[in-house]
Amino acid sequence: MAATPIPMTISPISLPPARAGQQRKPFSLRDAGPADVPAIQAIYAHHVLHGRASFEETPPGVDDMQLRMAEVLRKGLPYLVAERDGEVLGYAYASSYRARSAYRYAIEDSIYIDHRCVGEGLGRTLLEALIARCETGPWRQMVAVVACTASGEGAGSLAVHERLGFRTVGRLEAVGFKHGQWIDTVLMQRPLGAGNRTLAE
Repeated sequence: MAATPIPMTISPISLPPARAGQQRKPFSLRDAGPADVPAIQAIYAHHVLHGRASFEETPPGVDDMQLRMAEVLRKGLPYLVAERDGEVLGYAYASSYRARSAYRYAIEDSIYIDHRCVGEGLGRTLLEALIARCETGPWRQMVAVVACTASGEGAGSLAVHERLGFRTVGRLEAVGFKHGQWIDTVLMQRPLGAGNRTLAE
């Protein structure tokens, strides 16, 4: 189900310094476009190769990432980037949760941050903006599928989602195996707009 994308303008965001005497330069959010795909691909490739948040094990190329972005935008869903001084620091987008038609009011969020910029608040800011954008559309539920390991990977993502209104609704144990470790997925969910308080049109 497609919705008409709504233009977004977000002013630069200033965050408090990480340590006394160290200033963080502000970053800004905007809609992603084709010119951002190489930077987005590089960020994602690092997570694929070195992390467990993505269950892919071979990074997709720029052309594949271009097609994925086009599919998100074709459905009227938001695709956002955070940038500073013209450099993409992270990105977030919403996609269909499942393909079958009865799932059409449910969407899933995806957020990836440049590994050099973790801890700057980018993830929370991107997710907050993504939720706000999705609430302007017809969607009623947002789902997060968070990869978690016994060593604590995924804890930060869980915390960010909880702070923004997601609740844990289930856990699939050891459904992934990557980099020599079993991976659980925690399913989280939050309503968008009226949620299930009213029937969909």
